[in-house]
Amino acid sequence: MAKFPAMMISDPSDDNEGDASVITETRPKTARPPLYKVMLLNDDYTPMEFVVHVLERFFGLTHAQSFELMLVVHKKGLAVVGVFSFEVAETKVAQVMDFARRHQHPLQCTMEKE
Repeated sequence: MAKFPAMMISDPSDDNEGDASVITETRPKTARPPLYKVMLLNDDYTPMEFVVHVLERFFGLTHAQSFELMLVVHKKGLAVVGVFSFEVAETKVAQVMDFARRHQHPLQCTMEKE
C-alpha cells in the first residue's frame, strides 16, 4: 500500500483576516523642484516699448498685461515677470539679456530662488 503525504485541510474560519502582517509598499515622496523668480530691472535708457515687446515675446503676456508690468518695473524699479523651474528661468534670463544686447539696450534681467 502506497503512502501519500498527509494533506492539511484548512479551517474556513482561519482565512488570515485578522493577520496584520500585510505588506504595503510605500513610495518615497519626491520633492518638488525649487522655483525661481525672473525679474526685470528698471534703467533710464531702455525704451518702455522695448520692455513691453520683451514681455510679450519671451513671457507670452498680452499687450495690456505687458504694458501694466512695464509700468511696475518703471515705477518700482523691478518686477517679477514669471516664476519657473531653474532651467526655464535661466533660459528666459539668457534670452532677454541676449535680445537686449543685440538691440543695444542695457535692460537687466535676473533670477532668484523663490
